Amino acid sequence: MASIKDVAAAAGVSVATVSRVLNEHPSVSADARTRVLAAVADLGYRPNAVARSLRTDQTHTLGLVISDVMNPYFTELARSVEEEARALGYSVIIGNADERPDLQDHHVRNLLDRRIDGLLVSPTDGGSPLMLDAVRAGTPMVFVDRWIPAVDVPVVRADGRAAVRDLVAHLYGLGHRRLAIIAGPAATTTGSERVEAFRAALAEYGLPLPDAYTGQGDFQAESGRRVTEGFLDLPEPPEVVFAADNLMALGALDAVRARGLRVPDDLALAAFDDIPWFVHTDPPVTAIAQPTGELGRAAVRALVDRIEGRTPTSVTLPARLVVRRSCGEPPTPTPSLSPVQRSTSVQRSTS
Repeated sequence: MASIKDVAAAAGVSVATVSRVLNEHPSVSADARTRVLAAVADLGYRPNAVARSLRTDQTHTLGLVISDVMNPYFTELARSVEEEARALGYSVIIGNADERPDLQDHHVRNLLDRRIDGLLVSPTDGGSPLMLDAVRAGTPMVFVDRWIPAVDVPVVRADGRAAVRDLVAHLYGLGHRRLAIIAGPAATTTGSERVEAFRAALAEYGLPLPDAYTGQGDFQAESGRRVTEGFLDLPEPPEVVFAADNLMALGALDAVRARGLRVPDDLALAAFDDIPWFVHTDPPVTAIAQPTGELGRAAVRALVDRIEGRTPTSVTLPARLVVRRSCGEPPTPTPSLSPVQRSTSVQRSTS
């Protein structure tokens, strides 16, 4: 494998000149730069990233700790983070917390040990001492999707409150009055926020959210199945189940089918976090869609701003309601007839 000395010899320059060219230093002549880059290409030279990081104190590597790699929402988020980071000259190391605070801290610790330049985290809990210590130590960090309240770290997230209001208005317009929710973990900001948004939207229509209609899930399909079974066993089951994430919605759908029931005829279903699968379920699922790709890209830009000495700001983007058939369809309005059409209709009925 070619070394930097081999490149210098082939280009007829010093090792220091090669280093300046590779680091895009301006104090190199155009002729020398051309010869160095040609030698690099001819020899197939690749700079030693570890050695460079020791000199510059930067690795051009970001860490990303996501809550659940099996959740399509976080898979899409990770993809957009990697794409934006690559466009800005950074690579990404991903850790999957699997919704476990201990595993989250394991990944954070390992990433910090690898001397990453900055960290993107979707926290699984309300306050990890390890992350708080990293923030106090000055580690560039951005929270994405979820956050830790009262911690001075930029947050990139979607605001789903308006979309939840739109959902409740849609359900109310379809005639539904008994609405239930499968909540996510209360320790996560998204888990508690979605319940409160749903409760507030119901209150606008004078609808209660009884304790019996509030089920505790964990953002996993099995909890959606379990909670929905409990709803179906109630003396007066709800007419609608709103799952606070996509995997719990899929579990709820399984529970309904296991009883030999049908969505939306026997129980309507809606979800937070739209995913491509919802178009292909039977029926397609009404869902609140977050701008996942843009969230990932905005989070990377905020983190790179922090790393490169600029002042990042928090970003909040709106979510939106995507209406499909899982909550029912509005009745087809009877077309109004013109006076001539009404007269013709009467004549035909009496003929």
